[in-house]
Amino acid sequence: MLVLESLLADFTQELKDIHKIADLLNLKAKYIGKQGPLADVMKNLKDATPEEKRTIGVRANELKQAIESLVGHKMQELELQEINAGLAISKIDVSLTDSVIEKGLQAAGYHPVTIVQQEIEDIFISMGFEVLDGPHIEDEYHNFEALNIPASHPARDMQDTFWFADKKHLLRTHTSTIQIRGMKERKPPFRFVGPGKVFRCERTDASHEMVFHQLEGMMVGEDVSVGNLIYFMKTLLSEIFKRDVEVRLRPGFFPFVEPGFELDIKCLICAGKGCSVCKQVGWVELLPCGLVHPNVLKAGGIDPEKHSGFAFGLGLDRLVMMKYGIDDIRYLHAGDLRFNSQFKSF
Repeated sequence: MLVLESLLADFTQELKDIHKIADLLNLKAKYIGKQGPLADVMKNLKDATPEEKRTIGVRANELKQAIESLVGHKMQELELQEINAGLAISKIDVSLTDSVIEKGLQAAGYHPVTIVQQEIEDIFISMGFEVLDGPHIEDEYHNFEALNIPASHPARDMQDTFWFADKKHLLRTHTSTIQIRGMKERKPPFRFVGPGKVFRCERTDASHEMVFHQLEGMMVGEDVSVGNLIYFMKTLLSEIFKRDVEVRLRPGFFPFVEPGFELDIKCLICAGKGCSVCKQVGWVELLPCGLVHPNVLKAGGIDPEKHSGFAFGLGLDRLVMMKYGIDDIRYLHAGDLRFNSQFKSF
């Protein structure tokens, strides 16, 4: 018993001089490891009397638990010290002052997509719309089926999708998924927009990227018509571009609207003469839109016999390109701070 009591005292004394995790683990092994003195005591119990075995065995277990408890507390203390030391070394002062900027560091400014998105949100808020959000990782129901795109529908072939290994989840291919969630959480009348990133397996060029930005919009109520849709779209474009923009509305097929339209604007890069952005046709597809399909209203828990609505999907990246005269969408995703620094903040 005297040996056991001295072991705890010796361990406690040595513990005071430990300042590294590796040394702590070595000290633990020294006392209660397979080759340590505590193990020797337990091995010698085979020659002890039954009473000694009971007494020494209980005390040995208590000693082991005491040492493990001391090691656990010391480990927490040393880990916290390491974390604080690492933070002290890597500390960054993000509050750039004029003196810092004068030394050569420059603020990059807001990304142009962020700027335009904020402007659009403000425009729609002023017209009574809410701003909603939705998950990037979606299920097949919200991304396809609830939007009137069943498994057998040929429209599935129009979009190459990034699927997860379980074949049940995917990276959303459009912000239209926000429509379904938004409808289920509200009762008509309502109006909302939902900006966000979308993901498609696209071949990149001057006007296409695999990751890009959209802004979904929806209005549902009684007697909502194409006239309402055209009014809000014209108001949006005139507010964004601060000038009259030539537009055209042509028939378009989208499973989630009926009737469906393509709203194009005359290319502001080449003034309609033809360039790589507009694919030499002088017009840029900007706003697929239309009246919400009855099946989509049903999926959102809304009776299409009582209510109607319009929906649109705005290509934010293309709108940014038109607004600022950017001739290649890849500039928006290159991560070049010099590019961002050209644009004004909010």
